[in-house]
Amino acid sequence: MEKLKILELTNFSAGACGVFARVIQESIELKKLGYEVRVFSSNLEKGTNKIVNNSAEIQGIKISRFPAKQLGGESYMKWFSKESEKLAVTFKPDVIIAHSYRHKHTHSALDLGKKINSKVFLVTHAPFGRNRGFTNNIIVSLYDFFLGRRKLKKFNKVIAITKWEISYLEKLGLERDRIVYIPNGIPNIFFTQKPKKEQNKILFLGRISPIKNLETLIKSIHFLSDKKITLEIVGPAEEDYKLNLISLIKNLKVESRVVFYPAVYDLKEKIEKIDSCKIFVLPSFSEGMPQSLIEAMARKKIVISSDNLGGKELIENNSNGFIFETGDYNQLAEVIDKSIDLKDKKIQAHAEKSVEKFKWSILIKNLESLFN
Repeated sequence: MEKLKILELTNFSAGACGVFARVIQESIELKKLGYEVRVFSSNLEKGTNKIVNNSAEIQGIKISRFPAKQLGGESYMKWFSKESEKLAVTFKPDVIIAHSYRHKHTHSALDLGKKINSKVFLVTHAPFGRNRGFTNNIIVSLYDFFLGRRKLKKFNKVIAITKWEISYLEKLGLERDRIVYIPNGIPNIFFTQKPKKEQNKILFLGRISPIKNLETLIKSIHFLSDKKITLEIVGPAEEDYKLNLISLIKNLKVESRVVFYPAVYDLKEKIEKIDSCKIFVLPSFSEGMPQSLIEAMARKKIVISSDNLGGKELIENNSNGFIFETGDYNQLAEVIDKSIDLKDKKIQAHAEKSVEKFKWSILIKNLESLFN
């Protein structure tokens, strides 16, 4: 039997983007199963909005990128054009997987699916439960009421990446049997690569942007002056935000204990970077399903997260990691202090065990079952 053709649609396919990490890993696993997979996206780089090459190939997955016009916010844009539609019609996918609820290309995915008689699935990426400011909150509410409720029902299935967002989708009128839970996964290499020697340091790995709330983490370091532990902040940075963080570091006089590193994209190097830390901290204001946290847990790290919805779904406090109140740097300092002095490895072992279910080799079978 001939394998199906699959088209993945996402805003970004360059830069540090959690959505694209899902897209490319999902695509690689589907290719292993014999499917022909293509990825379409904008030609912008996440975090910088630099123009990138119109095409690329990652582990045999062909990526086509198209000019984009920003419409507002961090990633809301128009990029699925007549050119991309024409290329998609030529490819004629049997299955279209559109990523990110409340984005214009997901509407285009429905139109395309109707035109070429393809199944169309939406992966939500958990955009719910966030305070976006007064004006944006109103825009989001209007979208949900006038468009979201109607559009969601047109997808063959809506794929939630977290359990906590299912109730939000139901409130939008989507029946439970139309929702499928398939979280973000990680490649098996996170469980198999030989570990490197651990150092006495704290690691943040991800986009250096305001939503990550790195001020709280830096302030907590200031309150750990008697501990010989350093903080590494690794990832692509929004320059204005990074400058604010550097100013904070100078004011707190912790320059010698906080170091910035550029983004690491190679998986083996990324794992080595995670292995090098004793404690992994995610202080974000908001997270959907934080992949970096899953990766750190798979590498048997002590993980600490703010009490955002994504962090709380992954971490059972004092069992496989630790939770602190968002923005409370005193409490975070106390949790780090407690973690530094941990002698047994029960927390780390439980962390690894609790994320084994996120292996892509397991999750991809759940996705494949939707195609028939």
